[in-house]
Amino acid sequence: MTHHGNAATQCGQSVDEADRLARIALTWLAEPGNRTIWSLVQQVGAPAALDQLLAGDIDDTSLRTTIAARTRAGDARRIAEIAVRRADRSAIRLITPSDSEWPAGIDDLATLEVTTPGRINYDTRPPLCLWARGDRPLKPALTNAVAIVGARAATSYGVHLSTQLASGLAERGWTVTSGGAYGADTAAHRGALATAAGITVAVLACGLDRPYPAGNAALFDLIADRGLLVSEWLPGAEPLRHRFLIRNRLVAALTAGTVMVESALRSGASHMLGRALALKRPAMVVPGPVTSALSAGCHDMLRRNPAARLVTSVADVLEELGQSTS
Repeated sequence: MTHHGNAATQCGQSVDEADRLARIALTWLAEPGNRTIWSLVQQVGAPAALDQLLAGDIDDTSLRTTIAARTRAGDARRIAEIAVRRADRSAIRLITPSDSEWPAGIDDLATLEVTTPGRINYDTRPPLCLWARGDRPLKPALTNAVAIVGARAATSYGVHLSTQLASGLAERGWTVTSGGAYGADTAAHRGALATAAGITVAVLACGLDRPYPAGNAALFDLIADRGLLVSEWLPGAEPLRHRFLIRNRLVAALTAGTVMVESALRSGASHMLGRALALKRPAMVVPGPVTSALSAGCHDMLRRNPAARLVTSVADVLEELGQSTS
């Protein structure tokens, strides 16, 4: 596994280093997934894309305005160098598409189309780079990965099901991926960690040196020891509300399928399952009591989406993921 601890030296020392710093700078200039920036990087490379955007040489008026506002707040290249130094201090590494541990499924986001209006539904392209904390290489850790997501205010039913599904899947060699939030996410991470060789990955919507929620700091340390913490955002980045929705496409892309345990109507978990459906990955839903508001989103998802599948056990999940339960 490669560590890139010296990437904060002067630009121009190597092509690889210039590419890495440019990718960080571009991620700071506009939120990850930006369609225009991603396409430009594919065409001309990250350093040239950065030069072009900083020069204001771009047709997308809204993006030009965003970048102008950001550059008034700081120098993008300098911020990229500071981010690398900050990452080094917290044992966080940068992973780019040229690295061997870049996860395979993530590139499927290049073709993700979401029909719902809005910026977050338009800007669904792959990240330009990822940050990781934990010693495991990312790609093998996610080779057999399943997401378990659900309500933050999970009921005892939701916590029980998340824990049970996560530990059962972890025992069968699956990496359990979730978003590190309270409730169902926490239960999923803990369920995976409760098994001897269980691996879990938390995909966060903020800088890995300030993981959110802060009340899960001890859990995040455990996850980094046994699995990985992953983020698209630079060290120091705040967990702003819209970032959780941007992050959802990443969880869906990094996993072979997503299980939603509990969800109110129009929740973050439903949004994440929508991303799995858009990627044509198995989208699985655990039903609950019809009297529970926290199962309303689950039942609505099953009713409206023929591709969403009802699951009640580890065996059901494995079947949807295309594995025999023997």
